Amino acid sequence: MSTVASHRGAADVLLRGQQITRRWGGLVAVDGVSIELRRGQVHAVIGTNGAGKSTLINILSGEIPPSGGSVELLGQDVTAWSQPRRARSGLGRSYQRTTIYPGFTVLENCRLAAQARHPRPWHWWQRADRCTLSNEAALAAIQRTGLFDEMNRNAGLLSHGQKRQLEIAMCLATAPQVLLLDEPLAGMGAEETDRMLELLAELKTAHAILLVEHDMDAVFRIADRITVMVNGAVIASDTPEAVRASPEVQAAYLGGH
Repeated sequence: MSTVASHRGAADVLLRGQQITRRWGGLVAVDGVSIELRRGQVHAVIGTNGAGKSTLINILSGEIPPSGGSVELLGQDVTAWSQPRRARSGLGRSYQRTTIYPGFTVLENCRLAAQARHPRPWHWWQRADRCTLSNEAALAAIQRTGLFDEMNRNAGLLSHGQKRQLEIAMCLATAPQVLLLDEPLAGMGAEETDRMLELLAELKTAHAILLVEHDMDAVFRIADRITVMVNGAVIASDTPEAVRASPEVQAAYLGGH
């Protein structure tokens, strides 16, 4: 590989976890996991319940500290950084459970998220809805996720799929380069799943995306790379085709013989 190509490949890695471990007493929830998220890719993490997927995403986002290992965001060691500091530095996160504000409109939800990225404490006398930066970021995120027609609707009145889209819009309003998405397809019907996968395919061109998901059909449709976890450890990390063909993965997770 040429030096130029090597530098380009290194630059494409936006988030890197190296030998991440998390222990609770005698329980090892995450066991020496290394992972790289690259711009232009959806990297799916799959595994049965209790495999350590959510613990891994919580460590990468800064919600819990690792017992060992390190996390790099945009080439900088952020292992000791808090979740808000990582979020302000380019990391967006969605959760298994919906975390919107149901009594606020779609626009207000996104504007609140944008304000976390652009706090203006010295403008305490100014109405929040007059902040140009926050409004522009919110509107751009709403348009990107296909929610423009719902902009002034209360978030609590949206369909389940639209609420999940709103969560991603709220992430985008913070101008992230990395998106950590924890089961964004949970509870969706086929039509809603298709819309979400189309959105993820569009978003990956400018972002690195980590997708934790149980819908295997969707994972194999959208993922560029798949990491398989069992009992806190990685048993495979490769292309979807290689993972599907792996006897170890089939035996441990996909139900092959």
